Amino acid sequence: MEKIVINGPSILNGSVKISGMKNAAVAVVFATIAVNDECIIDNLPNISDINLALKILEKMGAVVEKIDENKYKIDTRPISTIMAPDEDVGKMRASYYIAGASLARFGVCKVGLPGGCDFGSRPIDQHVKAFEAMGAKVKIDEGYIDASVVGGMKAANVYFDCVTVGGTINAILASVRSEGVTVIDNAAREPHIVDLANFLNFCGADITGAGTDTIKIKGNKQLHGCEYTLIPDMIEAGTFMIAAAATGSELMIENVIPKHLESMTSKLSETGIVFEEGDESLLVKRKTTELRPINIKTLPYPGFPTDMNPQTAVLLCCINGSSRINETIFNDRFRYVNELKRMGANIDVDNGIATIVGGQRLRAANVRAVDLRAGAAMILAGLVAEGSTSIEDIFYIERGYDNIVEKLSSIGASIKKVQIQDFS
Repeated sequence: MEKIVINGPSILNGSVKISGMKNAAVAVVFATIAVNDECIIDNLPNISDINLALKILEKMGAVVEKIDENKYKIDTRPISTIMAPDEDVGKMRASYYIAGASLARFGVCKVGLPGGCDFGSRPIDQHVKAFEAMGAKVKIDEGYIDASVVGGMKAANVYFDCVTVGGTINAILASVRSEGVTVIDNAAREPHIVDLANFLNFCGADITGAGTDTIKIKGNKQLHGCEYTLIPDMIEAGTFMIAAAATGSELMIENVIPKHLESMTSKLSETGIVFEEGDESLLVKRKTTELRPINIKTLPYPGFPTDMNPQTAVLLCCINGSSRINETIFNDRFRYVNELKRMGANIDVDNGIATIVGGQRLRAANVRAVDLRAGAAMILAGLVAEGSTSIEDIFYIERGYDNIVEKLSSIGASIKKVQIQDFS
């Protein structure tokens, strides 16, 4: 086992390059099942979720070839099974995309219920609703999504009762080879949904409206392989934005799409942080040493992302005055608060709203990563705290951040991974 040790406080400088987007990568990797051909995917982040996704494909029969550190050739033509290995799918949330992709290709699937970070209730009822609208019979039985359809998936009108990123992606995948036009209303609008649609369109699909709340998919049974480069990860970029702001540093963040970051740059500018946009870069610096407290409400894209809630809380701990974060997406997102309190944070959570009274420097402590983004927040807290901070359960962090220790070390942080003895 390993832990991360940080000696703070840190001042960062230089530039950091953002990796491919985790959430786009897992969707595209599993979408290759529906494509049923050879695809080359570039800018894949070197993270455990992607390594696991590729391992699942191999166990299902796909041939996966590593071209370089972030580029893979994936040939899903040899896949003949509709049974995904439940010992692996239970470790990641996005494994449920196997269901939509398998239904599109085989008309049948049996996939273990997904795992991933625990944020409370994250039902898949909207996924089931979409599959059933397209003619599938679906059972959730003994820990499996068990679905089948006679004669292939049918075009349908799908209306989601709530905005669901996973449901939107699964509906796109399930319908991409059906006959006719499927219309998804109240669709999620996240950039990784657009990236998935772009990838499938490169493979011969006909998808329009991705990035809006109405998506139309004209099915095409004859998809083909392609070479595709994934978009950069907006949440990784946001995490480094907070790292610069919280430590009072000037940092150039490269390989970004500034439009994807607008909800964050707009809100964080209210504190006094300055952002200078380039075509594919963002310079972060302070205009003043005394930042202002702010109130934040997490919302579906293009609103402020829930995946930036924990990291932003660290910044607000560094700002004199009272700030608030209103979490509207996940009902158990604030599990990180107890870890920040170990470091001296003054945070009170009531009915989905965290009130943060900042201004006291955080203190080094031994803490845990309780989920992916909470783990990133612990790293940020370690960067601003006095002394040596130790973070355990870092496997959560490695699910979604490509070489974050190396990247932070390269821009001036005193950070390293060390082995810890496992007494279990």
